[in-house]
Amino acid sequence: MSVRILALVGSLRAGSHNRQLAEAAVKLAPQGAEVELFEGLADVPFYNEDIDIKGHVPAAAAKLRQAAQASNAFLFFSPEYNGTIPAVLKNAIDWLSRPYGAGAFDGKPVAVIGTAFGQYGGVWAQDDTRKAVGIAGGKVVEDIKLSIPGSVTRFAETHPVDDAEVAAQVTEVVSRLHADVASLSN
Repeated sequence: MSVRILALVGSLRAGSHNRQLAEAAVKLAPQGAEVELFEGLADVPFYNEDIDIKGHVPAAAAKLRQAAQASNAFLFFSPEYNGTIPAVLKNAIDWLSRPYGAGAFDGKPVAVIGTAFGQYGGVWAQDDTRKAVGIAGGKVVEDIKLSIPGSVTRFAETHPVDDAEVAAQVTEVVSRLHADVASLSN
């Protein structure tokens, strides 16, 4: 079974280590799994019910929803901003949670991983992301966790895909998410 996993990155910075982690997931996805790195979160306006009108949804939000609907699962990459989830990631969750009762998550498996400069690798933000996406209708796979501390030093000169330990961990995350989707189909 081919599984489409939509990757959403909570950092907009070009040199983001979380983006690099997502790129590693794309490259290291096992056979039967396709990880699509969503481009364009910076263009999605803040969620506002006044602009979420059927047939008139802003183009960037419609593109996000379309990519999410076409996916079997989600993989969030969350850095930690002031001890919590980045606004761009929370905004994506808000858009994908609507319309109420028919959001794009609709029981699909979701995993949250990431890296941050601090000694805990962004666990608070990742926990907040799991909470928000679970409330929004996603089936959070609680036992898939990966928080990589010290990102600024660890990835200063090495892309995560070239760090053997991280590459193995990311491969395992994607494989487990793939297996979770496959088990839902049986």
